Amino acid sequence: MKTIIFFVCLTVFGQSFAQDKKTEAKSDKLEFTKEEFRQAVYAELDKKMKKIGRSRLLDFAKELLEKEEALAEREKVVAKREEQIKMSEDDLKKRFVEFKLTQQNFLACLDKEDKEVDRRVSHMVDVVSGMRPQTAANLLSQQDPSISVKIMGLLPPPKVAKIFNLMDKEISSRLQKQYMTMKK
Repeated sequence: MKTIIFFVCLTVFGQSFAQDKKTEAKSDKLEFTKEEFRQAVYAELDKKMKKIGRSRLLDFAKELLEKEEALAEREKVVAKREEQIKMSEDDLKKRFVEFKLTQQNFLACLDKEDKEVDRRVSHMVDVVSGMRPQTAANLLSQQDPSISVKIMGLLPPPKVAKIFNLMDKEISSRLQKQYMTMKK
């Protein structure tokens, strides 16, 4: 800190000394060694310090120290925020991984359930295809319409035609409409 104050003062007074020397140098050019120049600057600095007074320099030094402390506080706050952001990022990454695992488990469960439903429908198709058309018509008339349509969608067309003919006309027409719009 002392070196900063010294260099600031050295620069300020060096400039004024250099300007004074420029006017002298214009009249007759003098050359100085580095050591002579430094001694001259110190002498000029000493004169100016006595002229300005030490109280202003102390005020300046206090102000610099206060600003330095404020910067140190800001750096601490920024470091704390960066740490919090890092923790939040880590937490978010963990949650994302957990979500992905949960999603995969859920999708696997849905796939398993779909396969199980398809297996049961396939089994019912085998059962219904072994029945007489009248018995199959009675059974499918009483089933949930969506299940009946799925089963009939997997039966051979001649068997489906016989089943529709043997059903009650109202139920048959309703199932035929669903059968026609069925997604394959």
